[in-house]
Amino acid sequence: MNRKILEQVTLLASVIKWAIYASVVGVLVGGGTTAFLKALAWTSAQYEKAPNYYLLLPVTLVASTLLVRWLAPDAAGHGTEKVIEAVHQRMGKIPVMVVPVKLAATVITLAGGGSAGKEGPCAQIGAGLASCFASLLRLNDVDRRKLVICGISAGFATVFGTPIAGALFGVEVLVLGQVFYDVLFPSFVAGIIGFHVAGKLGASYPHPAAEIIPAVTGWSFTEMILLGIWCGIAALLFIELMQLGHRLFARLSWHPVVKALLGGVLLVLIGRFVSLRYLGLGLDSIDAALNGAVLPAGATFMKMIATSITLGSGGSGGVVTPIFFIGTAAGNLFASLFHEPLVATFSAIGMVALLAGAANTPIAASVMAMELFGAGIAPHAGVACMVSFLIVGYRSIYPSQILGIQKSTSLRVETGRPLGQLNPEKRQDHLAISLPAFVVKGAKVFGKNRKSHR
Repeated sequence: MNRKILEQVTLLASVIKWAIYASVVGVLVGGGTTAFLKALAWTSAQYEKAPNYYLLLPVTLVASTLLVRWLAPDAAGHGTEKVIEAVHQRMGKIPVMVVPVKLAATVITLAGGGSAGKEGPCAQIGAGLASCFASLLRLNDVDRRKLVICGISAGFATVFGTPIAGALFGVEVLVLGQVFYDVLFPSFVAGIIGFHVAGKLGASYPHPAAEIIPAVTGWSFTEMILLGIWCGIAALLFIELMQLGHRLFARLSWHPVVKALLGGVLLVLIGRFVSLRYLGLGLDSIDAALNGAVLPAGATFMKMIATSITLGSGGSGGVVTPIFFIGTAAGNLFASLFHEPLVATFSAIGMVALLAGAANTPIAASVMAMELFGAGIAPHAGVACMVSFLIVGYRSIYPSQILGIQKSTSLRVETGRPLGQLNPEKRQDHLAISLPAFVVKGAKVFGKNRKSHR
């Protein structure tokens, strides 16, 4: 009896301890991300006052590149990937300079017209502040890692304006197919408090509701399966283009400043001769699609190219906002081709389905659909998100994401390794495909018949 009482007292003490820790992290991250969002909004407004401000993109990318290179190399690239890497390889230890440098470099990149996202900096801000707080408390490595995950969740919750989905995303994105249940409670606390602190400090989150939601029928589910396949293929293309952009710029034996200049020039050409809609965050295009407007057929591909150039050449920022744009455009195009009356709804579902595939976070993406567009969209979004997640296979926009499960018993890959270390050229060495018995038998019969005819 005494042992049971001791167990319950210990668990109660743990709940109280992590509720306090997570609350402090939520307050810190809510304040930090709000400062970033307000700085980004103000700087963007100043840039946009100048005619053809995007012509300064070469200078903008050079400034962002040099800032990161000189002050905090760990702030390079899209922030979420660096945070995942820190959690898995350094138990969440993040240099203190990463937070201000990432904030400044991303504001410069995005305000100047670079195509990137704002969630990466918020993830790094959250993780960095949580890591500093853990150092002040002199926590051990296990507790530090747990607190940093809370910071990541709070960062996502405050930038998305979705406290539950944001907290889930921060936990789900670390390992493909596994959720750290011991971190869920403090992550929810940190995410919810961070969201409310950001709201009190003036952060605004417009949440448009999907106007038309199809009835749950066999045909509507078939459409969602097809949309999930469509978005999964788009997610695969985005992942490959992002990797291609990084490889091409890495192969150039030029100074980083010259690479940044080249990236800026390419983005200026896109803005000048294609469209300005593919530069910056692209929130106007997302809002238009969610309100029923039809986007250009090439919007999906052009945003992929612009984002790959921006981040590959040295720009700073995240990838989730571009994923929202690409997913919205993919759903928009799907609806335009096959079900035009539901352009807004398919755009909304496409947005979360592509996130589920590219980041391997189907649960967080499905919950996000409900928080953003209402509970009525849940059955359709859930199906599309799961299909997109499966279609992408063992790839991710975050190469440091650990493979925790096999997505199919017919497609076996070694678990416990970062997805970026699964060499595509040697994939057959650790990949086994189990075909149905009748297929194997048919193949053997076919082979014997061919030999007999020779």
